[in-house]
Amino acid sequence: MAAGSRLPVAIVGGLHGDARKAVVQRLLETVPGSVALHHDLSTAARGTVVRTVRDATGTLSHGEAPLVNDCACCALREDLVPELERLADAAVPTRLAIVELWDSVEPRAMAEVVAAHGEGLVVSSVITAVDPALVLPYLGNGDDLADAGLAAASSDRRTIADTWARQVEYAPVLALVDNPLADDEDRALLAQLHPTAHRIRIGAAPGSDGGSGDDGAGALAAAALAGFDVEAAAARQHPACALLPQEADDCGVTTYVWHRRRPFHPGRLYEALEELCCAAARSRGRFWLADRPDTLLAWDAAGGALCVESTGPWLASLSDDDWEGVPPLRRAAAALDWDARHGDRCQHLVFVSPALDRDGIERLLESCLLTDAEYGAGPDAWKRLPPAFDTLLEV
Repeated sequence: MAAGSRLPVAIVGGLHGDARKAVVQRLLETVPGSVALHHDLSTAARGTVVRTVRDATGTLSHGEAPLVNDCACCALREDLVPELERLADAAVPTRLAIVELWDSVEPRAMAEVVAAHGEGLVVSSVITAVDPALVLPYLGNGDDLADAGLAAASSDRRTIADTWARQVEYAPVLALVDNPLADDEDRALLAQLHPTAHRIRIGAAPGSDGGSGDDGAGALAAAALAGFDVEAAAARQHPACALLPQEADDCGVTTYVWHRRRPFHPGRLYEALEELCCAAARSRGRFWLADRPDTLLAWDAAGGALCVESTGPWLASLSDDDWEGVPPLRRAAAALDWDARHGDRCQHLVFVSPALDRDGIERLLESCLLTDAEYGAGPDAWKRLPPAFDTLLEV
């Protein structure tokens, strides 16, 4: 690379393997001087991760990286940046380095690794490859990655559904391969899952029966070099300021947004969790419990499985001095939704699914809020309610 310049790195991921391979191949064919790196984590049982470097003409090199802490993903992190830096320093210039992630690797982790540790490197894009016909089957698949042979470490407890959902929702660009089995409902579901994404059609995946369709190779190449702000992308994923989908209804797919101020009764909400997390193909957002008024809780459900996590305090619970360390985006998000009594505390949950029973979801959620009598008893009484979420939150 020329002095002072940095090698653009495009990260391409997704559990839809054939679609991902098609996207990477299209980039190699369209961007002259591009090179793709892929780490195969399926060989981790043998104690190594296999690295392949290739260009549009074929394989340039093979190599192996030893497992780190019994974690294939850790080995990828340790090996990826040095390999990219070698490409950046090579005598023959590389115009674009394409990192083709292994199936279950999430793009956020790799984007942050490259941005934090790669001298002479810059993340130029994050792209998730999607086969539209597989959107609902993957989003509804609650199987553990380990059972499917896709776990990146022995401690990996993720599911296919929640991993795929995060892969889609993090990427600003979705590259869609044509598949004749995909219908309008599939495309509507994808659009409602991530309405702000730039969706690019690139033709059929290898081995499919579809034709080439609209060839978006030029748009894909432009997107791969467009630029990507890693810090801003991380901020957009925080439950306090995530840009959640808005209300929508199209082709049998519905997005329902439920927003309330009153806190949840911990016991009633806990009893309703199973029904709520199975009520939609995807649901996410933030919420608060009456007995934990200072804790912002994240809701993340896919494939019938729910993850509830504490993500720190509500800003309304902070002292004036503590506000100094709050990122501007978080402050802005809170200011847009500030309440005179509760501050930024709120229930903001979004449910996306075909055949969504929004009335049923609303009734169930409303029944979990404090009653008028409970609400009127005040915060001191709320804190004495029997805790129900200690096990989920590992308190």
